[in-house]
Amino acid sequence: MSSFYIGVDIGGTNVVCGLVDAQGRVLHTVKQPTGAQRGSGAVLRGVADLIERLAQEAGHALHSTAAVGVGTPGLVDPQRGITLHASNLGWKDVPVAAILAEHLRLPVYIDNDVRMYVYGEATAGAGRGYGTVMGITLGTGMAMSVIQNGTIYYGAHYMAGELGHLAMDGIPYRCACGLSGCLETVVSATGIVRQVRDALAKGEASSLGRIPSDQLTAAAVSEAYDAGDPLAVRVFNDTGRWLGIGLSYAITLFDPDVLIIGGGMSAAGERLFRPMKEQLQKTLLGSYLERLVIAPARHPDHAGVIGSAMSAKSRHAAQQPVTEE
Repeated sequence: MSSFYIGVDIGGTNVVCGLVDAQGRVLHTVKQPTGAQRGSGAVLRGVADLIERLAQEAGHALHSTAAVGVGTPGLVDPQRGITLHASNLGWKDVPVAAILAEHLRLPVYIDNDVRMYVYGEATAGAGRGYGTVMGITLGTGMAMSVIQNGTIYYGAHYMAGELGHLAMDGIPYRCACGLSGCLETVVSATGIVRQVRDALAKGEASSLGRIPSDQLTAAAVSEAYDAGDPLAVRVFNDTGRWLGIGLSYAITLFDPDVLIIGGGMSAAGERLFRPMKEQLQKTLLGSYLERLVIAPARHPDHAGVIGSAMSAKSRHAAQQPVTEE
């Protein structure tokens, strides 16, 4: 059997493909815009072309690839290989695995992109060697996954881990999902910007008021924090506090060995994690915290590619017949 796998991370903005060896090492990657507005058929044809380009650039015979793994946003049925609903792509009931398998003539396995990110960290990153790995990604939204002894916890309907849609008292914002008070409406890059805009609209003084509202970013709020801007400091403290409260629920339920934090907003570092840890000290039993390792993602740019490839490796091996020597 070939010891090479291809991992694909389909995002709302870009698609990244990587050639990965059996140990989870990324040998070569390629990237291109997703172009979701073109529709699922065009996007997946583009993914197939990108995979062929990857093989060519890496000097790898595509037909010798053991399997392809793909992470897509949204609600995914990994057993049927269907992306059931991905709002940021505009997809509904798209048979991703079947379409790509027909294009590539290779086995294709799909799963949710955040699960693949955390799986990559669990198998070849910051979670390697731990039994129970909990990972969260913080970006335009917030999501979580749990891997126990190499197995992804899905729940009954592939919906486990939607921590960002935990509705909490005290959060005033309505979420795109239809609920009010979802954690990700504040604990996300968009959530930080939303809180700042709300405060500025109410007349709160801040250097951030000099930035046009439509140009305000979480990065700008981070810079203002470093300059001592009171509003930026308060927003990060509030966001970290909310994150700590949400994580205290998840940690109590799953009792992980390690908590891995990734996604673009994790670059905020201690601006966010200091108040998060302070809140965990207040709302989590000490016996959880004293044994919990909190770590940043080791492969922030390629964890999704690694996870997709390593998941394809595991699932493909499970389908191979056992032969006697």
